[in-house]
Amino acid sequence: MGPSTPLITTLRRAYPPLRPGSVPVACPGWGGEIPVCATRGELVRLSLMPRLLPPATAVQASFLTAMKEFQAEGRGGADDNSMLGREIHQNGDRWDDPGQFASYVSRLRADALEEAPRPEGHVPGTTLWWVDDEEYLGRLAIRHRLTAHLREVGGHIGYDVRPSARRRGHATAMLAAALPVAHRLFIDPALLTCDEGNAPSRKVIEANGGVFEDTRNGKRRYWVPTS
Repeated sequence: MGPSTPLITTLRRAYPPLRPGSVPVACPGWGGEIPVCATRGELVRLSLMPRLLPPATAVQASFLTAMKEFQAEGRGGADDNSMLGREIHQNGDRWDDPGQFASYVSRLRADALEEAPRPEGHVPGTTLWWVDDEEYLGRLAIRHRLTAHLREVGGHIGYDVRPSARRRGHATAMLAAALPVAHRLFIDPALLTCDEGNAPSRKVIEANGGVFEDTRNGKRRYWVPTS
């Protein structure tokens, strides 16, 4: 199906004709894929807004680049006990292999199931990736319930934005997109925590309606409404 008239109008505003009389005439792939629009001999690639999507093998190449960016700033070392750090430490040497990466993706998706195997003390979690076309920008994890430890550190939702994509509003948008997902998991409000000195993360949480409760062991704790 071709683009609608409103889309054509949007295209004309976003991409002025490159020569007199040039108009968008075809957008193959519209309806689920990123369209490429022909303008009488010229191609204009459209960019849709980034979206939260389940982990997928289609973004393997950009995922690998993103993980190298994280590692370059010290993530994944033996003393990195964050979720991202553990994943790099445990899986980083296998992600290059397409089959191993597909298995990793399958495990992430399966972790949302109550019956899925997981380490003792861990809870089911929904992992979503923030993706623009096939460009991996970050990830977000929604833990389905709280343990005593998660009430102090971690909370319901944790997220990371790759270094090269920071300071563009992705974290704020990603969290906003995740709140309805958390609500469908019967989480309302959601607990989020951040380091006392992490001003950017504080701003992200507060921009999404986070209500500060207290600070425990250097972690600021916020309750964010999901409805």
